[in-house]
Amino acid sequence: MEQFLIVAFAHFLALLSPGPDFFLVARSSVSAGWRVASGACLGIALANGVFIVSAFAGLAILRDGGALFIALQVAGAGYLLYIGTLFLRHAGQTQLATVGEPTAVSGWWRCMGMGFVSGILNPKNALFYASLASMVASSSGAWKTVYAGWMFSIVLAWDLLVAIAIGNRRVLRRFARALPWLERLSGALLITLAMALLGHLVSG
Repeated sequence: MEQFLIVAFAHFLALLSPGPDFFLVARSSVSAGWRVASGACLGIALANGVFIVSAFAGLAILRDGGALFIALQVAGAGYLLYIGTLFLRHAGQTQLATVGEPTAVSGWWRCMGMGFVSGILNPKNALFYASLASMVASSSGAWKTVYAGWMFSIVLAWDLLVAIAIGNRRVLRRFARALPWLERLSGALLITLAMALLGHLVSG
């Protein structure tokens, strides 16, 4: 139980640091409401689930320096550049009136796809779960199942909480003037992350 608490705490602390997944959930919630953004939340959780299973199974894609992992990093950098550019291009165009309207099924599925791509192309997720897997390597299969279920559930719950909080109409009205600048800042941060990742690959 002590090991479980340590692993669970480390996992939750990692969730608190904003990254590409956070920005995607936030913008989806602002532009379409938390119900549509819940699709992105599920997609991100599913991507995390893939990494969790891969880490516990010891698959080679999570080995730093391997060809598969390098390919994942390059693809991730490309996706960060795409999302960052998208944020910058559409900054200030978000219509807050759409928040709270009935959920569009097509928008939900699109958000889920973007969430999955964002999560699966995030090298930080791969390395993080690989490091956690090393902590529980000696645990039984039953305990690993408990860890996996807990991590998946917490990722989904946390992202849903973020979506609901940010998609609140009262909160959005208070920050309406700041939203364009927040979108620009988010886009710039994502592009900076992408360039830093590419720089690391080149220098490495």
